[in-house]
Amino acid sequence: MQTKNKKEGVSKKKDKTNYLIKTVLNSLDLLEAFKGEKPELGVSELSKILKLHKNKIFRLLATLEYMGYIEQDPFTENYRLGLKSLELGQSFIHHLRLLSIAKPVLKELVDKLKESAYVGVIREKKVIYLDIVEADQVLKVASRVGNMLPVYATAIGKSQIAFEPKDNVERLLPEKLTPFTKNTITNKENLFKELEKVKRQGYAIDNEELDEGIICIGAPLRDYTTHIIGGISISAPVIRTTPEKLKNVIIPLTVEASNAISGKLGYEIGKKYSE
Repeated sequence: MQTKNKKEGVSKKKDKTNYLIKTVLNSLDLLEAFKGEKPELGVSELSKILKLHKNKIFRLLATLEYMGYIEQDPFTENYRLGLKSLELGQSFIHHLRLLSIAKPVLKELVDKLKESAYVGVIREKKVIYLDIVEADQVLKVASRVGNMLPVYATAIGKSQIAFEPKDNVERLLPEKLTPFTKNTITNKENLFKELEKVKRQGYAIDNEELDEGIICIGAPLRDYTTHIIGGISISAPVIRTTPEKLKNVIIPLTVEASNAISGKLGYEIGKKYSE
């Protein structure tokens, strides 16, 4: 009986494809086209990306602009995401319980270390920053909410994938590990050795692997199921980070903060993670 119900559930899920609206799909594809490096795109560029006629692209843009999800630059006449897109993203973020729990802990961590702190998750083979608490420093590391970074070259990424089975990690990695600095790990065998070390010690270090002059410490976040649901990191200029400070202050406080957040999410320290 259970097998039958399961098959029926799958069948119903597949049947939903009969209700998809092509115009809505095209509109969402258009919005996703702005996830790339270029903040503004023209009608011709969008037509090539989406493989749709320019007239259709223009009609989609006009509709989304009317609703506030797209806006046009009056000087370049190119298009970019509008305020409604930001509001929608922020609404999603604000509904995440993780952020409401992590925020005060990160603020306390930043107060202690005087360096910027981040909380992020892995989505679409990238680390995405969900929230940032910036340090009150003239020289500080600053990024943006929504930034998408490579999992293999960031402490916050490595601290999460280190606890995944090798097959899962392989799926999260690009075919070729692109170097960002001379310190980026570009050999997969070396990366897996690094991840084994991260797994043993419980935290990861980005030693100028993504940006020269910047060192980061990342630690995973777990919920009551013991599964890793995200991570936090501290970023600091190398000139303010001695090996002694890293070992005796930054790493212990970052791990302590990740444990505090995990504890508030229901994780019990000492539980074994799920294989």
